Amino acid sequence: QVQLVESGGGSVQAGGSLRLSCAASGSSYNTWCMGWSRQAPGKEREGVATIDNNGRPSVADSVKGRFTISRDNAKNRLYLEINNVQPDDTATYYCGADVPVMYGGPCRGRFGYWGQGTQVTVSS
Repeated sequence: QVQLVESGGGSVQAGGSLRLSCAASGSSYNTWCMGWSRQAPGKEREGVATIDNNGRPSVADSVKGRFTISRDNAKNRLYLEINNVQPDDTATYYCGADVPVMYGGPCRGRFGYWGQGTQVTVSS
C-alpha cells in the first residue's frame, strides 16, 4: 500500500525560502520515480519537478533555478526546496509516486499515487 504525506507548507513572504517534504510508505521506495505538482486557485494542475529512481532530477522551465527536487531513500522522503518564492507560487503542492509494475523494472511514466497536498501561500 502506497501512502504519501506532504508537509512543510505555510505562509511565506516573497523572496523567502521553503522546503516541502513528502513522507512515503510502502515497499521499495528506492525503485519509485517521484514528483511534485501544484495547483493554484482557478488554474489547472501543473507538474513542477520529477526525480527518477536513479536520482536524476528534472525541473519545469517555469521554475528552473528556484526549485530543487531531491530524495532520501534511507528515510523514504522526497523534498522540494523553493527559493526566492513568488506570489505566483501560491498553490497546493502534491507529491506523486510512479511505482514500477515489477521490482527493478522501469517506472510506468505516470503518477499513480498522490498525497493530500500541502498549501503554500506567498504574500508580496
